[in-house]
Amino acid sequence: MNQDNNQEKLFDESFEGYAEDMRVLEALLFAAKEPVSIAVLAEHVEENKREALPDILKMLQYRYESHGVNLVCRDGAWAFRTASDLAGRLRIEREVPKKLSRAAMETLAIVAYHQPVTRAEIENIRGVSISKGTLDILIEIGWIKSGRRRQIPGRPLTWITTLQFLDHFDLGSMDDLPGVQEMKDAGLLDKRPAIDTLGQSDMFEDLDTDDEITTEEGDI
Repeated sequence: MNQDNNQEKLFDESFEGYAEDMRVLEALLFAAKEPVSIAVLAEHVEENKREALPDILKMLQYRYESHGVNLVCRDGAWAFRTASDLAGRLRIEREVPKKLSRAAMETLAIVAYHQPVTRAEIENIRGVSISKGTLDILIEIGWIKSGRRRQIPGRPLTWITTLQFLDHFDLGSMDDLPGVQEMKDAGLLDKRPAIDTLGQSDMFEDLDTDDEITTEEGDI
């Protein structure tokens, strides 16, 4: 405990001139509905202090380490989130009117592991065509969005995951996708049907408590 107090005292002394900036960032992050990018946070810090912004955020993150909420980084954006060890005690089951089909789950997994990926490439990996409704559902949920167009004939649109996707599955970045490196080493991320290529990744294991999922194949 003394060591923690000494470390916090050292931090306080080092950032003595940034106390007001830290309060502003704290208030901004608490009020934000979604993770806030460094660029947006920098707009609320004095120009001569912006170089110290990453360190200020680290200090704020340290201060909340033992609290019920923690400051987390999601692919360069910052947000306050419930401490991971308390998540199980605070879980609320709710009924979601929009069902996530097996086709949508497979499509989401393909986008996550192969992005940026075109619709034709998704269909090639799954081995079947997909309806526009499948992509629409994932867009509506906020887990995928359109990326850049491929510089090939037809200039097809690519699809990528969003910041909300990382936030929902508690991923700091796409590098944290479960088992992705092992799958690559094993040669599993190739153009075979998605159900075999990607398997049932544990990143989806909590969906059945938060989102209603069916195994219907009608939406393909």
